[in-house]
Amino acid sequence: RRLVRPLASFVRHNMTKACVVNAGRLDFDGMIDFCMLELVCGTPVTKHEHHSPTPSEIAQFAQGHTTLVTKEVPIDVTLLPDSITLICEAGTGYNNIDLTEATKRGITVCNVPAYSTDAVAQLVMTQVLNFSCSMHLQIHANANGDQTLFHGSNPFKSFGRLAHFELGGKTIGLIGGSGTIGLKTGKLARAFGMNVLVWSRSAKDCGDGKYKAASDLKELLNNSDFVSIHCPLNAATAGLLNKQTLGWMKPTAFLINTARGAVIDEDDLIAVLKSKTIAGAALDVQHPEPPTVSSPLFELNNVIVTPHIGWKRVETRQRLVNAVAENVRAFLAGAPVNVVNS
Repeated sequence: RRLVRPLASFVRHNMTKACVVNAGRLDFDGMIDFCMLELVCGTPVTKHEHHSPTPSEIAQFAQGHTTLVTKEVPIDVTLLPDSITLICEAGTGYNNIDLTEATKRGITVCNVPAYSTDAVAQLVMTQVLNFSCSMHLQIHANANGDQTLFHGSNPFKSFGRLAHFELGGKTIGLIGGSGTIGLKTGKLARAFGMNVLVWSRSAKDCGDGKYKAASDLKELLNNSDFVSIHCPLNAATAGLLNKQTLGWMKPTAFLINTARGAVIDEDDLIAVLKSKTIAGAALDVQHPEPPTVSSPLFELNNVIVTPHIGWKRVETRQRLVNAVAENVRAFLAGAPVNVVNS
C-alpha cells in the first residue's frame, strides 16, 4: 500500500518497541496496514488479536515494550512495567486511562482527536434521515412480518401514523457541537437546509454565522427537532441527559448519541422512550457498552442501537493507525503532539 508521505520525510531520532494491545479491535477484518507504524518505530510491532484484554493481560503484553497502542480498553497504569514511556490511545476519548497516574510515572499519553470526523458526522446524518421517514419503524414491521403498510385495509391511513417529513427548516441541536465532528455534522445538516443550534461551555456563533449558539442546554433541547451529542465524557457531562433534561425535549424530537454512552442516564432514557416522551433515539454508544443481553434497548421499536460503528469504516481505521504512527514519530523526535496529560 502507498504510504501517505514519502519514506524520506521520516527522521527517526530513536527507536521504540511498540505493542498494539488489542489489534483485533482495530483490524477485525484484516484490511488495515500497520507498515507506517512499524517504519516509525524502527522495529516490528507486536500486535495482539484480543479485542478487549483485561488490565492484567495488558500489563503482561507490555513487558519488554516501551510504547503501548490501545483502543478503548481500561488500563491500570500502576500495573505497567517501568519501560513504558508512551501510551497512544487510538481514538479521541481517553477516559480509559488514569492520566494522573500516568503523569506520576512519567508516561506521556496521546490521543487522535480528529480521525473519525467524516465517518461520525455521516453516521449522525444517516440517523437523521432514517428518523425523518420512519425507516426504522418500517424495517421493524417488515422484519416482524407486519405488512399493514402494504396490504392493510387502509395502508395510506396506517402510513399516516408514521413520522414522514423533509429536513428543510428543521433544527438539529449539537451538544458540544463546536468541535471538529460537531462542526462537520452542522455543515452536512446545513446542506439539507436544516438550522443548526450549538451548546457547550465554550459555544458561540460559529461556522461563519451559519450555526447559532444556545444560551444554555434547556434552550437547545426546547428548540431542536434532532439532538446530537458530541461532548466528551467527564465529571461535568456524565448523566447530562437525564429525566429532567430529557423532559425539555420536544415530544416529536429524536436523540442521537455517537459520543460516549454515559453522557446519558440510560435508565432515564429507557423510561422516556417507553412513555413516548420523545419520539426516538439512535445510540451508537451505550452504558455499559455493549448493553447487556437483556437490555430493554433491544426491545424498543423507537430505538436504533448500533455497536459503536462510527469509527469502524475501513478508511477511518487506516487513517487512525497512520495518525498513531505520527504521534509516535513526534514523540521520538522530542516534540510530542496530541498530549492529553501534563
